[in-house]
Amino acid sequence: MYASVSVIIPVYNRYDMLIQALQSVLAQTAAPHEVIVVDDGSTDIDAARAARLTGLDPRLRYRRIAHCGCPGAVRNAGADLCSGDWIALLDSDDIWLPHKLELQLRCAADNPDAPLVHTRERWLRNGREVSQAGQTHSRSGTVFPDALVKCIIGPSTVMMRRDLYVQLGGFRGDMQIAEDYEFWLRVTARYPVAYVDQPLVEKRAGHGDQLSAKYGHIERFRIDGLLQLVRNGYFLQPEIAVTAQPAGLQRLACAELARKCAIYAAGAARRGRSAEAARYRALADRYRQ
Repeated sequence: MYASVSVIIPVYNRYDMLIQALQSVLAQTAAPHEVIVVDDGSTDIDAARAARLTGLDPRLRYRRIAHCGCPGAVRNAGADLCSGDWIALLDSDDIWLPHKLELQLRCAADNPDAPLVHTRERWLRNGREVSQAGQTHSRSGTVFPDALVKCIIGPSTVMMRRDLYVQLGGFRGDMQIAEDYEFWLRVTARYPVAYVDQPLVEKRAGHGDQLSAKYGHIERFRIDGLLQLVRNGYFLQPEIAVTAQPAGLQRLACAELARKCAIYAAGAARRGRSAEAARYRALADRYRQ
């Protein structure tokens, strides 16, 4: 018998896309235990539309919160309502293929030491597929060194144990962008992950209302997330020893932080932002090994 899965879908002003995302969840061959839609104060979902949503399926719950613009806080509000053994995440502009949860649950059963299972995803931009042929990072087992470099786990591909979510306190609720990068660092520093090497998610980009498009770049947000983890000594905690001994994890994190800061400083200098360039050069010098 499969374990129970709670699905969390955050949404903000994407009612039509949300309906498509929900339809993909309700069409799963392994039925979810519950589906929780958390509305971050949308202006396109009124009481009638909210009632229409909950009328789609008795497992669906709708919660509206005051707008915050931080995806992690919205997901955390959904996690507070979850009762399943596992939590699966789906962004409202993405779609699951029908066998996603079934294949992930099988993978989870085969990899009991991995509290997180993710999958390959198919990227679509304005309806056209974006090639990922050059993506060579590690995807299963100990992936922390690659997770430091960039965000290698797509939120909509993830199914994780609910007790893992609770243990780590969920996503940071104050980050508009790169909250997923920061959370995956906290996960992969502690645990191996499992992976289904099939494109089971369609990630739809290019529709203009994404936070990454709003800012044009996300590396500064990744730096901020990594910087706080390093400053707070997260990787030095004695119970963290998946990739290496804690001191080794901290060295890896500091080296990547210095690299990111140096690159960002160079870019800021080219754009004439001298004060910002000086700040990130100083950070690079501080954390360079």
